[in-house]
Amino acid sequence: MEQNQLDPETFSCSICLDLLKDPVTIPCGHSYCMKCIKTQWDEEDQKGIHSCPQCRETFTPRPVLKKNTMLAALVEQLKKTGLQAAAAADHCYAGPEDVACDFCTGRKLKAIKSCLVCLVSYCKNHLQPHLDVPGMKKHKLVEPTKNLQENICSRHDEVMKMFCRTDQKSICYLCSVDEHKGHDTVSAAAERTERQRELEERRGNIQQRIQDREEDVKLLQQEVEAISRSADKTVEDSEKIFTQLIRLLQKRSSEVKQQIRSQQETEVSRVKDVQEKLEQEISELKRKDTELEQLSHTEDHNQFLLNYPSLPALSESTHSSSINIRPLRHFEDVTAAVSQLREKLQDVLRDSWTNISLMVTEVDVLLSEPQPKTRAEFLKYSCEITLNPNTTNTQLKLSEGNRKVTWMNEPQSYSNHPDRFSDRSQVLSRESLTGRCYWEVEWKGIVSVSVAYKNISRVGNKCGFGCNDKSWALDCKGSSFVHNNIWTSISGPVSSRLGVYLDHTAGLLSFYSVSETMTLLHRVQTTFTQPLLAGVWIGNSLWPVSFAKFIKPN
Repeated sequence: MEQNQLDPETFSCSICLDLLKDPVTIPCGHSYCMKCIKTQWDEEDQKGIHSCPQCRETFTPRPVLKKNTMLAALVEQLKKTGLQAAAAADHCYAGPEDVACDFCTGRKLKAIKSCLVCLVSYCKNHLQPHLDVPGMKKHKLVEPTKNLQENICSRHDEVMKMFCRTDQKSICYLCSVDEHKGHDTVSAAAERTERQRELEERRGNIQQRIQDREEDVKLLQQEVEAISRSADKTVEDSEKIFTQLIRLLQKRSSEVKQQIRSQQETEVSRVKDVQEKLEQEISELKRKDTELEQLSHTEDHNQFLLNYPSLPALSESTHSSSINIRPLRHFEDVTAAVSQLREKLQDVLRDSWTNISLMVTEVDVLLSEPQPKTRAEFLKYSCEITLNPNTTNTQLKLSEGNRKVTWMNEPQSYSNHPDRFSDRSQVLSRESLTGRCYWEVEWKGIVSVSVAYKNISRVGNKCGFGCNDKSWALDCKGSSFVHNNIWTSISGPVSSRLGVYLDHTAGLLSFYSVSETMTLLHRVQTTFTQPLLAGVWIGNSLWPVSFAKFIKPN
């Protein structure tokens, strides 16, 4: 036999898995180390029956063991050819994380199967009887598992082949007629079939959900791409528009500059022309003055009288005797006009920018968060409100950092301002409200809490909060809500602290009575076309004081 034809496994002991040492061949034809098979049969002596570890053939009486000299010679040849290392490398030994063969002695090999009948795990060599012996072929072989002993009933030391549905646990047959008597028991196989059906159903649901979520991911990816395309195009278009505006302003600036320089040249030319004629007249006058001076020094009286009448008469000046120079405001009016244009453009840009900003923040595709339900969730959107003194009616006084407004019996002294309410005792906030906002108001007396557009009228009966289509108001004392002069009764009473929640994008406005809990008083669903301002109206009453105070919730 050539070296490369020798198979080391052929000359290995199936008990110790090493090359045979003092090999012996038993009556069935299988060979073992003398020591290994002797130890095996010593353990079986008390049973009186001795068997082959591989084919399970039994022998009575115990066979006499004799060394197989031919096998011993072949093993020695293997050792000499150096194939013992190859033989050892060909075995796959079990590591800490592996399931070890229960039959191996010494260093154990990896198990390749576990038997649910024998409750033993086998390596490739020790599994062979389960593949060859007819009675063992029927055993249930599974992937190697470390938990085979968990299949044994700790009470009866029997394999647990039953399942108690009442107690939801695996049991053995003796348990079913003992402590589980009368319970709903089935075979483990039947329960497995039922659970397998449920498992497949759950897997189906999970797989369907995975498919749905993958579709959602695709949709979201498409939305991301659409948002990015839209944003890129809008940025590009906006830059073009702003560039056109800048160029237009630069063109107008150049035209104004050119017009000023042209007018400067014209006016300077006119002035210099007059200046030149005046200088000529001055020269002529100086010449005549010199002639007269010379004549005045003539000593001969007759000569003086003779020459005096011959002097030319003084010509009349073509210009007035005095030049009226206006105050130095030659082009300053142009500067004032340009400044006025700048202020108008700033106003337009400020109002337009608010609308542009609103349009940007209202881009809300799919992923808006759910509306808050608890006070803790509302507080995530809390904002600090301060009141605008320029809008305050003269019957009202601001205090505490412009967060509190109080009714005053005497009119207050305020400067004139176009934003001031003249006919209604109300005031608006400084802050413009967009997106999601939440604030709370403590109140006493006759108070109405509202939101309104900035362009609400400041004069007349229609400027009152809720009396127009530009404001929404809740009357705290009267327990009613009003918009566009339409009044709606609400379920009261209103506590001394009122919560207001605004979702501008969703067009949602809600009023809550805040105490230990939050009670919804009224909710509005509409479309807001402009940023909103918080507002308060306070009426005169018999109360010692009527006030409203914006507080930062905590």
